[in-house]
Amino acid sequence: MSQKKNYPPRGDLAPLITRRDVLALGMGSAAAGVLPFGRAGAAPAPSTSRTREARAGALATLDRFIAGYREAMNAPGLALALADRDGPIRVCAYGYTHLQARIPVSTSDLFEIGSISKSFVALTLLQLRDEGKLDLQAPIRHYLPWLAAQTDYGEILVHHLLTHSSGMPEDEPVFPREPERRPRQAYAPGSQFHYSNWGFGVLGYLIESLDGRPWPMAVTARILEPLGMRNTVPAITSASRGRIAQSYTPLHDDRPYPRHGPLAVAGNLEFEEASGSIASDPADMAAYMCMILNGGAHRGGRIVSAEGFTLFSTPYIAAPEFGPTASYGYGIAVDELDGHRRLRHTGGMVSFMSAIHLDLDAGFGAFASINAQLGYRPNPVAQLALRLLRSTQDSSPAPPMPPFDESAEVHDAASYQGSYVCADGRRLEVIAAGGRLVLERAHERIPLQHGEEDTFLAEHADFDLYPLVFERDSASQSSGGAGRAVIALAHGPDWYARPESHAKAIEPSPELARYAGAYYSADPWAGWARVVQRQGRLWIGGTDLLSPIGDRLFRVGRPTSPEVAEFVELVDGRPRRLRFGGGEFERIAAA
Repeated sequence: MSQKKNYPPRGDLAPLITRRDVLALGMGSAAAGVLPFGRAGAAPAPSTSRTREARAGALATLDRFIAGYREAMNAPGLALALADRDGPIRVCAYGYTHLQARIPVSTSDLFEIGSISKSFVALTLLQLRDEGKLDLQAPIRHYLPWLAAQTDYGEILVHHLLTHSSGMPEDEPVFPREPERRPRQAYAPGSQFHYSNWGFGVLGYLIESLDGRPWPMAVTARILEPLGMRNTVPAITSASRGRIAQSYTPLHDDRPYPRHGPLAVAGNLEFEEASGSIASDPADMAAYMCMILNGGAHRGGRIVSAEGFTLFSTPYIAAPEFGPTASYGYGIAVDELDGHRRLRHTGGMVSFMSAIHLDLDAGFGAFASINAQLGYRPNPVAQLALRLLRSTQDSSPAPPMPPFDESAEVHDAASYQGSYVCADGRRLEVIAAGGRLVLERAHERIPLQHGEEDTFLAEHADFDLYPLVFERDSASQSSGGAGRAVIALAHGPDWYARPESHAKAIEPSPELARYAGAYYSADPWAGWARVVQRQGRLWIGGTDLLSPIGDRLFRVGRPTSPEVAEFVELVDGRPRRLRFGGGEFERIAAA
């Protein structure tokens, strides 16, 4: 996709730029400045000429980064909001909502913010606590006695649900499709963090029980209307479809997505669960960030009390899924950025990806959302925006521009280099070249795209169904002392060992072979699940280990994970269906 230069900002007091202006200038994106409304309705303090120039320069730098970021990450369009305690700094839209027709994204287009909705849930519940209607330390079944959950490790408190520490799975339905199939708890509540959309779905019904209104009506009355978020919708329905930006998903949904793979227009989505039902535009999100930067206050009063906001922003439990130093508060992650207190969250929908970052000390917030689901979140955009804005406030040097694609460079590429041999004699060569890896097979060279940690993608017909996963020896150190030595390379059911590692292949198990296959769900949240046997164990997608814990029942991932996979409806000893991650999958073919 070609990337045209974004319109240069004209400072934080720039007039609105219309779509006609943008098209007349021949640009493929729009950037709209917004007048701050001021704290409590008052005009903001005037800026000095130097401050205005510094901010204009910072915003121009951000524009340049977004242009490169969109190109590198294959993002069709991007909505951006920047705010401080006085109100919006900038509201922008970049790129396209219709790729083929080249129709630019508008700042009035709604973007689905996904799990950023969880902070709205938490603030709504803290309002109810302020009103004396909710005890955060009470068991959830005190309020919802009908809740279907198998809690063998301890009673779940409201606090546990707000902090993702209930020990419950991520995506099980609140109302099980079969009453006897209740979601299972995996550890004592409060002892570990495990992200749970199930938990926030339950909290939506708690709001309905205490407030007497369904979640969409309650959040509208309690947060959206007081903040003037008139364009935001609390539920994604057919009625809101025409206002939501056209969005995209990978054309091939049965395999990992390479960075610049083909895209397809996403279909309709209906979603009203409190775990991620809100769609908003950047101007409304600026108003929301302004309230948080003011500790829960807005020009008409308070969304929550000062005590309620402290509860909202307190770090309760380590949340490594958000980063090595992150914790989780109530519906939002709590972290630091350059020594400053930061609240942040991401949101992932079927065809949108979002990020919100708020620097509580400097008083700046940034929200970014992309109209595609390509496996990443626009955190680099939001984080750079905070650093740039802070540099204009304290007159410090502007931060260096980060890489557009953080996964492009492999820091320890040499550790992967070498020969890998399969039990049947097939051989792969991995070559480190300029901080990147190349897979060589029979004189064919295939560039590898870095994913997470030791995972890579190869855009090649023989390797595109599964990622390539390098395995490390837990008992030894690499020659350079930088980490554990790489001993093998896995790809779906195939396993290649480094000859010098003396790692041994394990014969496949006939008992496990019956589970291997491709399973499909028409649910857009589920899609495909490919189960393979490798080294005498089962894996979903070639990456997530399945450990047996019962009859045709497996734990997914680490030993304490609440996620389970269950194979059902055996025919001739082979399962016809798979239940996993809240989805029901039909067996399509053998792996």
